[in-house]
Amino acid sequence: MKKAIAVLGSTGSIGVQSLDVAEKSDYSVEAVTAHRDFKRLEEQIRKFKPKYAALSDIAAAAELKLRVKDTSTKVFSGVEGICMCAAETDADTVIDSIVGLAGLRPALAVLESGKTLALANKEALVAGGHLVLDAAKKTGKEILPVDSEHSAIFQCLQGKPSNKALKKIILTASGGPFFGKTRQELKNVTAADALKHPTWDMGAKITIDSASMFNKGLELIEAHFLFGVAPENIDVLVHRESIIHSMVMYDDNSVIAQLGLSDMRIPIQYALTYPERYPSPVGELDLSEIGKLTFYKPDYEVFDCLNICREAITKGGLYPAAVNSANEEANRLFREGKIGFPDLGRLIRTAFDVTPDKKDFTLDDIYETDKAARQAVNNSII
Repeated sequence: MKKAIAVLGSTGSIGVQSLDVAEKSDYSVEAVTAHRDFKRLEEQIRKFKPKYAALSDIAAAAELKLRVKDTSTKVFSGVEGICMCAAETDADTVIDSIVGLAGLRPALAVLESGKTLALANKEALVAGGHLVLDAAKKTGKEILPVDSEHSAIFQCLQGKPSNKALKKIILTASGGPFFGKTRQELKNVTAADALKHPTWDMGAKITIDSASMFNKGLELIEAHFLFGVAPENIDVLVHRESIIHSMVMYDDNSVIAQLGLSDMRIPIQYALTYPERYPSPVGELDLSEIGKLTFYKPDYEVFDCLNICREAITKGGLYPAAVNSANEEANRLFREGKIGFPDLGRLIRTAFDVTPDKKDFTLDDIYETDKAARQAVNNSII
C-alpha cells in the first residue's frame, strides 16, 4: 500500500527535503502547509496534488486560494487551518518541520488524531514537554525524531537490552561558523557572518541558533524528553566534520555512533520508513575521503546559551518554554541588527526572572510564559 504523508512547514529547508524524499519514494502527499510563502506552496500543490493546504498568514492564504482554484486542493488559513491539515488528512505520518513555538499546537493535533508524528520541530517538545509526551502516550503513537542528532540516538538505541543499560547520550555539534572565537572577536559579527554555516544548509533562525549553540541546547532538552535521560547524563561534543551525528554510551562504556553524510534526507527517510531501511537518496559515506574526525569540548563561556538551556531543563516546568521564547525574540532582534551577538545569552537569561515555577502546566500557561519572556527580552535591550 502506498504510504501517505503530510508536511507541515513544507516551504522551509526540511519541508522541501521531505518532499524530495516523498517524490523519490513515490509517497502520496496529502497536505502541505507554510506561513506566508504562497508562491512556493502553489508550486508544491501543482506538483504533488495534495488534498489540503494551509497558510497561517490569512492574507497569503486568500491569495493562494485564488491561485489554485483550478485544482482540487482545499486551502485553509490560520493556526486552525494548519492544525486541520495535521489532523484531518489521510496521512499515515505527519512531518512537523514548522520553525519555533508555532509548531507546538500542530504537533499536538497530529498526536491527538492518532497519527505518527515525525518531529523536526525542536520547540514542540522543548516548550510542550509533558503535554506532548502525554498526547503520544494516550494514542500509543511514537514520536519519530527527524533531527539528525536525535535520529542518530534513536538508531543507536535500537536493540538496547534495557533502559538501565544506557549510561549517557553524547550529542555532537558542528560548532557553527564561530568555533574557536573569543567573546571579544564576536562583539562585532553580523547576522550575515552568523549565517555562513560550515556544514548544514538551514533556515535563517536555525542557522543563527547553531552559531550561538542555542540549537544544541534545544537538542539537549529534546533528548531529555525523547529518551528519558537526565540532563546531567547528556554531554555535548564539538565535531567539526559533522559525520558522526551523535553517540550513546552504555554501562559497560561501549560507545555506539551513527555516521553518515551531512544530508537531512537520511534521517527524514528513516523517520518515514521506520523500522525498515530503504535505498538512500544520498551517496555513500567514504571515510577514506573524509580522512580524519576531530572532537573538542564546547567553550561554555563564549557559547553561554548551552548552559542556559541546561539550567532551564534542570529547573523543569515552564523554564524550557521561557528560554525558548526569549531566544526566538533575541534571535529575531539579532537578525534585524538591533542587538549584538554577545547580547543573546544575556537577553535569553532574563526569561528566568519572569517564569512561574509550575511543574504541572497547561497550553495556556506556555503561551502566557511566551509573552512574558519576549517582553522581558525587549525590556532589557540596552
